Amino acid sequence: MGCATCGNSKDGAPSGCGNNGHCLTGGCNKKNTFDWLSKMDIYDPAPYNVVEVSFKKGARKDFFKVEHGRFDTGDSIVVDTGSGYDIGTISLSGELVRLQIRKKKVPQDRLFQRVIRKANDRDIEKLNEARQNEREILIRARAIVNTLDLRMKIGDIESQGDNRKITFYYTADGRVDFRELVRQYAKEFRVKIEMRQIGSRQESARIGGIGSCGRELCCSTWLSDF
Repeated sequence: MGCATCGNSKDGAPSGCGNNGHCLTGGCNKKNTFDWLSKMDIYDPAPYNVVEVSFKKGARKDFFKVEHGRFDTGDSIVVDTGSGYDIGTISLSGELVRLQIRKKKVPQDRLFQRVIRKANDRDIEKLNEARQNEREILIRARAIVNTLDLRMKIGDIESQGDNRKITFYYTADGRVDFRELVRQYAKEFRVKIEMRQIGSRQESARIGGIGSCGRELCCSTWLSDF
């Protein structure tokens, strides 16, 4: 598998980027949404003012409201999260977002957070710095869980674009009292901590992997309904 930016070898096969389908360019990332309307030269007299935004190469997606300016599919933008700001990429825009919202069964009366502006070079640099530190934070976070002898597993983490909040995704068989864990995390990492429990299938979708068929897991690449 190779995305549009991958080079080809002499025999015509894609050389690949070495990231097992999760490249930094977003061309072959998780759960891509193809915005076919954006590729057509069609004038929209009443454009839909909500966009779908992808975070961490498609590991999480959400909808945001556009109040000012014009944004297109593929733009890196800064969005308001209610507890700071985050940086993502527009994966879907225009009328297709209305259909996507209906498919995801998002309530019609939901209040969407807003898009602030397009991301600049400093925003992208700050986000990359946060992403580079995530592996070290994940290792330390798992060590603290073992120290407190909690029956849970930290599967993945996601740093917010402003580096003021970290979301820890964990799996557990039952209820876990992680109040002391949150205190330890806040003391260790000095940011706002959010704990979010997910199922084993959701963990596989976020992390990715190879199935028994020898290909990437369907739930990590294209399967949205289990």
